[in-house]
Amino acid sequence: MDDKIRQLAESYTPLAVEILAEAIRIPADYVDRPEAEGGDPCCGLSNHEGPRLEYLRDKIVEIGAVDGPEDIEFDTFGNLRWTVQDPGDGVAAEDKSVIYLDGHTDTVQALRPRWHETIGGGIDAYLGLTDPTQVDREFLHDELGYLPPDDEWEHLVWGRGSADQLSGVICQIIATRVLRELRADGALRGSIVRSYATVAEEDNDGGGPMYLMRKDLRGATADRIPDVLILSEPTGSADDGALGIYRGQRGRMQIEVEVTGKSCHGSMPWEGRNPLEFGGAIVAEAAERYRQGDGFGDDAFLGRGTRTASFATLETPSDCAVPERFTFRFDRRLTAGEDPQQALADIESLAAVARAREEGLTVEVRAPRYDQLTWRGERPGNPQIYPVWVTPEDHPAIRAAAEAYRRVVSPDIESGGEGGSLRPEPRVSRWVFSTDGVGVPIPVDDGLRVPESKQWVRAGAFRHPAMFGFGPGHEQNTHKIGECVDSRELAPVIALYARFPSLYREMR
Repeated sequence: MDDKIRQLAESYTPLAVEILAEAIRIPADYVDRPEAEGGDPCCGLSNHEGPRLEYLRDKIVEIGAVDGPEDIEFDTFGNLRWTVQDPGDGVAAEDKSVIYLDGHTDTVQALRPRWHETIGGGIDAYLGLTDPTQVDREFLHDELGYLPPDDEWEHLVWGRGSADQLSGVICQIIATRVLRELRADGALRGSIVRSYATVAEEDNDGGGPMYLMRKDLRGATADRIPDVLILSEPTGSADDGALGIYRGQRGRMQIEVEVTGKSCHGSMPWEGRNPLEFGGAIVAEAAERYRQGDGFGDDAFLGRGTRTASFATLETPSDCAVPERFTFRFDRRLTAGEDPQQALADIESLAAVARAREEGLTVEVRAPRYDQLTWRGERPGNPQIYPVWVTPEDHPAIRAAAEAYRRVVSPDIESGGEGGSLRPEPRVSRWVFSTDGVGVPIPVDDGLRVPESKQWVRAGAFRHPAMFGFGPGHEQNTHKIGECVDSRELAPVIALYARFPSLYREMR
């Protein structure tokens, strides 16, 4: 089976590249079109994934990645989900291993004009490589964390979302086709593979799986509850190599600070109370506290907690007035052992906050709620607090992932690579940034009945199925001008996804 999977994954790489290029391109049909004519300047971003998802749904059916249209649908939240299994394998549904594949389909802002200005006009954020002679290669080498040698650039797929993380979603699609083709060889025996193309991850980390785990699975039977969840977010490192097996990540929260003062004419500032100046002092003190490491945990595996100012809005009558209100946010990454409430308290305790209040300004510190409607009209309403998670290295899921790597990835790697290239041996590590994984953990007392045989992981007040990531692309290349993915990473990812279900069944 190993050889068949490797061969099929390689043979379907051109198809994967074709689907990926189109998924990247689709917003170009909408972003410049007037809204009255069906245009959408936000197409492809969080809560605007519709055209891309509808294309993927049709493509999944067309290429035979499911048995039929009845096996694919949109859930209420807007996630696209499809299922493959072997109904004739003789294993009762409740006794099967349930494997989830997960990847988000939204991207960050394309910044299309900046691509043209800085790269030289030869690469477009949606259309990809348009004129190789106009590409400023020196800029790209300086901008991106890792690129292969120049004579190998023919393998690169360019555009917003190429690495983060449309290429991973496309690998999920092709892998389910491979699993169906090898059903007679036992690739799906005793397993149900449920694949999800989720929405709104960039704006609301893990919002898609959060809906799934906390709402959609209420009262679910064992054949719907995951044993393992594989995240297709990029797991490449510019320094440590492509395609790592990532078994954890720090949590994340947004801390919003709203400073309300008193507006007045700028020529007589003593008549007002300036929230911008007092708020700026809060930002500066918070930055200094972070530089000193005051109040931040450190974990040997996940690394340190971090905090940075990330967003701000100002309500003011004009640029010649004392503003009325200044609202800003901190992006706070929570390592193992850190508590969201303590992170809020750390801001509350700043001397600059106390000074602002003493001078008569109002200062509110909170974790905001995410209330924007998804493209299907669902309002999440969750606090923007996303928990840390780690799957133990000795869990059967991690051992099976490493064994799958050795069987279907290692044989095609001739020698040890350098920098961000592929490695012959599996590299088990963790993410620096966030993924859909932060939406998966649920409170231990939430009432979902999970059979012990599924070997879920418990961490403090939360529990979750075993999770790991394995996806094309490099973390350091995501969200950047010139984002790209090496198409040679697609076949190994497809192969591991296709080999994992049966192997996990044997090893659990």
